Amino acid sequence: MIDNAELIMQNAEMNLGTKKGFKHNLTRFPSWLKRDIAYSGRQGEVAGLLSIGNLNTVCAEAKCPNRGECFSRGSAAFLILGSICTRNCAFCGVQPGTPLDVDHDEGRRLAEAAFIMGLKHIVITSVTRDDLSDGGAGAFSDVLNQLRAKINDAALEVLIPDFKGCAQALSTVLDSKPDVLNHNLETIPRLYPAIRPQAVYSRSLELLERAAADGRAKIKSGIMVGFGETVDEVRTLLTDLKKTGCSIITIGQYLRPSRNQVPVTEFITPQQFSDYEKLCLDIGFEQAFCGPYVRSSYRAGELC
Repeated sequence: MIDNAELIMQNAEMNLGTKKGFKHNLTRFPSWLKRDIAYSGRQGEVAGLLSIGNLNTVCAEAKCPNRGECFSRGSAAFLILGSICTRNCAFCGVQPGTPLDVDHDEGRRLAEAAFIMGLKHIVITSVTRDDLSDGGAGAFSDVLNQLRAKINDAALEVLIPDFKGCAQALSTVLDSKPDVLNHNLETIPRLYPAIRPQAVYSRSLELLERAAADGRAKIKSGIMVGFGETVDEVRTLLTDLKKTGCSIITIGQYLRPSRNQVPVTEFITPQQFSDYEKLCLDIGFEQAFCGPYVRSSYRAGELC
């Protein structure tokens, strides 16, 4: 274990930036966000496999604060369809821009890496590819099929974009039989124009409702808090989400990946996260995972 005081200070300094419409007077992490970074020999093993396979992870591209822990445990959330996103969400550390062409051998290499890593719960997500006619659904299908052929005893979870609401694209993914289908709402509808300007709250709800009605996969979603939302707004979102048929929910603290993203407005206390978890279960979610460092793919196998 190594102390992460330097990382904490770097992240704290990132909160000094400005963004119209957001508070930005938070300069130091609270005590509950201070923790050690896990290290083991598996970090090098995972990094080596990813490098050899020319594979991306959302852990690294989105600058997830849990990546050291997850790599140490020998796990990672794979990011397909490149590392450049056609959208530019204000919270996300993934690089926006014009993506490269689709790599049609990526699924095979990913399945090989997952097999060598011995993964029993595999998470596959992607950058948003609005430039593709199917939004990248075919690539998800290929990866799922490659994984099924290579590893027959692993649970497969996909974290998908909204495919611009295309029902056929969603069906393409569901036809490849993921065990869990995840699509994150990310934040409350009032903040969509500032946080997710190219997304539509109602469109995401409709996608989740279609996926739940299909009945072949567990449905999961997640949000971040700390943007300035109220508890009542979160309660309304959770109620909307439960109505779609979603059964698994994650709630985590937004932490600014770099100076290019919006600052943190508020650090949510552990007690409030505990209250959120209770609220989720009271509303009727089968499983809820809520906490400062919770992310939608973090320790995903424990929720299924």
